Amino acid sequence: MSKHTARVTWERGDQAFTDNRYSRAHAWRFDGGAQVRGSSSPDVVKPPLSDPAGVDPEEAFIASLSSCHMLWFLSLAAAKKFRVDSYDDEAEGVMGKDEQGRVAMTRVTLRPMIRFSGDVVPTAADAEALHHAAHERCFIANSVKTDVRVEPR
Repeated sequence: MSKHTARVTWERGDQAFTDNRYSRAHAWRFDGGAQVRGSSSPDVVKPPLSDPAGVDPEEAFIASLSSCHMLWFLSLAAAKKFRVDSYDDEAEGVMGKDEQGRVAMTRVTLRPMIRFSGDVVPTAADAEALHHAAHERCFIANSVKTDVRVEPR
């Protein structure tokens, strides 16, 4: 079992707060030293109360699923001796109502485009099998009830 941490910080500053007109901008700090500007989604809380330049939780969720899938795909491809030159995913999430009528990220579609080279290049069936195996192993996909789809480009 491994432990992973993130520190999320926000400060009111001189904002009134109780009028519900306060900045949603905040910081995410990770154990390796990375810091990311976070905010609520501008679709949920309009600027200037949100920061469109910040990463919102919905975007982070989609990126987390995409990153996890990619890392497993690369590992599995390397084990099969397929040389990957690039991996570019245009992932998209859809917010909607879940079975209980609550707003949730109901579907995330990964759209990876992968470039291979070398003497051993995977067939379409090989690539599909790699995506299936990556999805089955992805810790994040295994942790959520969102419908996660993979549609290679």
